[in-house]
Amino acid sequence: MLSRIQQFFERHIAEPGSAAHSEAEREHGYQLATAALLIEMSRADNVVLAVERTAVAQAVRRAFDLDQAGTEELVRLAETQADEATSLYEFTRLINAHFNDRQKEHVVELLWHVAFADGEIDKYEEHLVRKIADLIYVPHIAFMRAKHHAKTRWEAANTPTPR
Repeated sequence: MLSRIQQFFERHIAEPGSAAHSEAEREHGYQLATAALLIEMSRADNVVLAVERTAVAQAVRRAFDLDQAGTEELVRLAETQADEATSLYEFTRLINAHFNDRQKEHVVELLWHVAFADGEIDKYEEHLVRKIADLIYVPHIAFMRAKHHAKTRWEAANTPTPR
């Protein structure tokens, strides 16, 4: 299984400075790594609800400006990679190598978006966001800011409007 993952990354994701792969292939790799982390978030509490699946697709679609077909394909590939991954490091190393601080904070905000999808934060979800934030070197203040932004968006989207 590990060799299949390694082959995938060698085919689709270039190391920094490598001219072997196009910019589009590298970008796809970064998108895949981010989407795989979002899939892992949806699975954190061992119950994947439809609302969490929808949140993953929405986050991926908005973050990478994808159409419906591109979103579905990226989520499908990310699910496969998340199933086969042996650790989060396979995904976080790509984010560390290629994302700036603001992009990393955005990844954490996307993770919170998925965690809030069902209206509550499970202790396993909280732990996973913290773990990923640590692995991609997001400072605590940025971690909390991302949580606040995601919560505010969730509340705005889920508060009934007065009639």
